[in-house]
Order: sequence, then C-alpha cells, then structure tokens
Amino acid sequence: MRHTVHGLVPILATPFGPDGALDLPSLRRLTEFQLASGVAGVAVFGMASEGFALTTDERARILAAVTDVVAGAVPVVAGVSGTSTVTAIEQAAAAVAGGAAALMVLPPFMVKPTPDQLLTFYGDVAAATGVEVMVQDAPGATGVTMSPALIAELGKLDGVTSVKVESPPTAPKVAAVVAARADAGFAVLGGQNAQFCLEEYARGATGTMPACEFPDLLAPVLADWSAGRHAAARAGFTRLLPLILFGLQQGVAWAVHKEVLVRRGLIADATVRSPARPLDPAGRESLTAILTDLGLAR
Repeated sequence: MRHTVHGLVPILATPFGPDGALDLPSLRRLTEFQLASGVAGVAVFGMASEGFALTTDERARILAAVTDVVAGAVPVVAGVSGTSTVTAIEQAAAAVAGGAAALMVLPPFMVKPTPDQLLTFYGDVAAATGVEVMVQDAPGATGVTMSPALIAELGKLDGVTSVKVESPPTAPKVAAVVAARADAGFAVLGGQNAQFCLEEYARGATGTMPACEFPDLLAPVLADWSAGRHAAARAGFTRLLPLILFGLQQGVAWAVHKEVLVRRGLIADATVRSPARPLDPAGRESLTAILTDLGLAR
C-alpha cells in the first residue's frame, strides 16, 4: 500500500456554538474553504481539532459532515488516540466505517510502550482496518519517543504508509527518517502548525499538517518552494510566521485558531471546550495586530 496523504493537509477545527454544542454548518463552511484553498487533504480529530474533548457520537457526526462536503475530492484523515490497542482499533474502525481514507494514529501513552510493543500496536491497527495508517510522532503530547530507526521499521509494516514528525527539532528528524527509509512508498510529513515546514521540505518531507485558518496563504508558499522559487517561498513564509507562532501557544492554541476563523467569516463562534482556554482581551488585541499586518482584520 502506497501513501496518498501528502502535501498540505490541514487539521480541521471543531466549531462549537456558544452553548458548546457542535456547529455543523460552520464545519461544512470551513471544509469548503479548505477545498477552495487547494489543499491535498483534510484531517479531523487531531490535536488542533480538540479531539480530546469529543464524544463518540460527535466524532461520527463530524466525520459524516466532512466526508459529505469533500465527496472524495481529497483524502480525509481521521485521528486515532486510543490509549490501548483495543480502544485504538475501536476508534479506527468507526472512522473507516464513517468514510475516512486514512488514519493518523497516536501511540498508546498512558502506559509507555516498548519499541516492540509499538511495532505490534501499529501492525494490529493497520491489519484491523485495511486503510492507510500514519504514525503520529508527537512526544510532547504523549511522552512516547520514537527513534528514526524505529519509525523506519514501523514503515515496513503492511498498511503503515506515512509518519507525521512532531518531535523537535523536526527538520533533522525528518532527514533521519527519510535516510532510514529511502523509498517513495513511505511519506514523511511535518506538523507543529507548519512552523518549520520549509526546512522539513528541504530535508525530504512531502507534506505538512498545520491548523486550518490559513491554507489559502500557505498553499502559495509551498507552491513556490516546490517550483524552486525558494526566495519567494521564504519571503511568503516570513510574512505568515507571526500568525503561525501565535497559534502554537499551549492552552490557548485552539482559541487562537478559532478566533482567526471567526474573523475570517468561516465559523460562527470561537467557543472552546475545557481544558482549552479562551483568549483574554490582551491576546485578542495582539491577534488583531497580526491579522491587520496580513490584511485579514475584520
């Protein structure tokens, strides 16, 4: 199985109304915006989706809405964050039944697995679902460290087709994974809101998975890079960098993404679910200055 997940694949925010209920019309509008921006895929239930705060029923309704809008135009990637093999397979099976084309799978992290257990875990999830599995290497969130050599071994498992590297410094790790798994059948993507996407691309990454509020601004940067217009790509990225960094703040990152989406007219409300926190007035003021510089203030 070769990978189909590559390029710009934003992690969709999960819009809620002021009462905390799912706002599916906003989600559909947000998904349409991604497609209009020329993305290569979209992802749900990732960290930027507040996947940690979604019920099983909500996950099904979100996936149904997104796959309906996408209608097969690009792959829909569903995050899996079960803390054991059986719970991960349960989440994965539900995502596949709901139309997900690929799974972005965190390692189990409540009890830290050994390398051999990780090989068994990812092999079992892939075998149970029959769709592409992406390894999510995110030790900052999970405390689970995966070496480049281990990731290369995971990539040899049937159905494991890609990895999302979120282990700083990401660019050297991307290079090490690419060197350890030097074939076109395994994709290496970056995350962390595309903070180092150009460095990752320079080291062999074939995609990036940021938050979803600026795909229309990032897509031209990546197009310039791919066309060899590296100076133009760097200039465009430098312009975006304040917004990217502002959206990486622990505890309020979700609020930042949603505040931007509200101001761009893409979702109706910036409500987040605890333990995520809303932006305070000073944070909103700082964000306004950044959006003004980008010509996005409303």
